[in-house]
Amino acid sequence: MQSLLINNKKLLSHFRNIKTRSPVTMKKQILLLTVVVLSITTMAQTKTSYGIRGGLTSSGMRGAAVNNLQNLLDFTDGAITPGKHTGFFGGGNVTISLNDNISIEPALYYAQKGYELKGALNIKGAEFIGANAKAQLTSHYIDLPVTLKANLGGFRFFAGPQISYLATADLRTTAGVLGFNVLDRKMDATEQLNRWDASVTGGVGYQFGNGFNVMAAYDHGLSKADANKNFDSYNNSFKIGVGINF
Repeated sequence: MQSLLINNKKLLSHFRNIKTRSPVTMKKQILLLTVVVLSITTMAQTKTSYGIRGGLTSSGMRGAAVNNLQNLLDFTDGAITPGKHTGFFGGGNVTISLNDNISIEPALYYAQKGYELKGALNIKGAEFIGANAKAQLTSHYIDLPVTLKANLGGFRFFAGPQISYLATADLRTTAGVLGFNVLDRKMDATEQLNRWDASVTGGVGYQFGNGFNVMAAYDHGLSKADANKNFDSYNNSFKIGVGINF
């Protein structure tokens, strides 16, 4: 009998603890449980696929600083001309389908960007000499775009923000006379450029039934490329690529 009374007292004490538990604590537990259930449900209903993609880039710079340089080069009567830098990009992506027509695609790419200046100096009466020079800035970025993508019968339209980190950059200058290289110098230009670059990206693509896809996109830089932000110059880049989704 004494044992039974002790057990009853323990049971009553347990129920008292339940009744006196803080309503705020119970609400937090209910909220946490709701979040867990919703997360599990969402994960179960979300279709996710993975892919790889790579291709070519054609990049340059824009802004007041670049326009001022262009105006200065106009006085050279074509002897010095700016040009696009051609490189490549490659990496992986994840497609998270929200429904049959809308998806989110975060990606991680290595991408080459940059700028070029080309010069030619022809001496009157000795044009065959042809002194040619070129300065090429090559920037190596890690791009992280997150795009919202509309899927319309195989066609893909996408746009979104992109954050890029500059891993390294180098400036190569070359010059040649009579077909011989008289100058070929390469220097580290990483510290002259802003390590972080924010941009918006957008484009169009097409995906076939087997997962193979093609795309074209444009990146529009929003952050000044100069490390000290003294010059009004921004990255921009066109990309064309091919990939496959698994």
